[in-house]
Amino acid sequence: MNLKIHQYLIIPVIAALLCGSCSQKNAEYDASGNFEADETIVSARQNGQLLSFTIHEGDTLAKGTVVGQVDVTGASIQKEQAQASIEALHQRTTDPRPQLELVRKQIAVQQAQLEQQLREKARTERLVAADAATTKQLDDINALIDQLQRQISVSRQQLAVQETVIANQNRSVLSEQSPLQKSVAQYQDQVSKGSIVNPVSGTVLTKYALEGEMATTGKALYKIANLDTLLLRAYVTGTQLPRIRLGQEVQVRIDAGNKAYKNYTGTITWVSDKSEFTPKTIQTRDERANLVYAIKVRVKNDGFLKIGMYAEVKW
Repeated sequence: MNLKIHQYLIIPVIAALLCGSCSQKNAEYDASGNFEADETIVSARQNGQLLSFTIHEGDTLAKGTVVGQVDVTGASIQKEQAQASIEALHQRTTDPRPQLELVRKQIAVQQAQLEQQLREKARTERLVAADAATTKQLDDINALIDQLQRQISVSRQQLAVQETVIANQNRSVLSEQSPLQKSVAQYQDQVSKGSIVNPVSGTVLTKYALEGEMATTGKALYKIANLDTLLLRAYVTGTQLPRIRLGQEVQVRIDAGNKAYKNYTGTITWVSDKSEFTPKTIQTRDERANLVYAIKVRVKNDGFLKIGMYAEVKW
């Protein structure tokens, strides 16, 4: 009988001590949550077989690293065909330099003859003034000068006409070049998309494809995240909300084992603008009054923090 009385007295005391210990532990932190990261899913940008794809889960990749290659033989051949068509267009054009150079040489000869006759005219005029030459000789020279000037004028007109005709012919041929150049650029874009380029620096979390498999546009190849800094997603109550602000530094701790903790300094970077009810299977009227707000705390990772790890926040 006495033993039963002692049991009834001892059990409430132990329960009270345990509850007191729990309350003390809960008072040591203001919020708790799990770490997460901004994850990027890298997808194929071209259809074809994966000729190379050698990354592994856990690999650390730098931004811009080429991690694989999709077969783009078809696009490469089409690009070469368009380039060959452009080269053929240039072979169909006419080089105006030989013809124009011939006319220019003809004009140069005529110009030299004209200058010679002008000198001869000046000499003949002096002879006529000295009665050493006849007026007919001077008239013949003037007629020859006039003829040479007309020939030079005609030759210059021929030069301009030939330049215009050849330019128009070449312009008509080369008008087909611009669409072909656009085709080359289009095929080059398809070839470039065959290279799998890592878009962000980080660690490969999950690999979805293997070398030799077929890739299609939009198919996920791997998931990567920058683990240098993680986000702790925690929840605060409405009464705690006035005590926090964006940019505020807080203390974050994780369980280090043997009832010890590892501490970090974090910064509140986001506070939800909408409240939500505490997730519970059954919600009574009183529980519905307990609204919580999600926050994100950015924490520098020293290698010990992992995605999904539980942590506590104190401010």
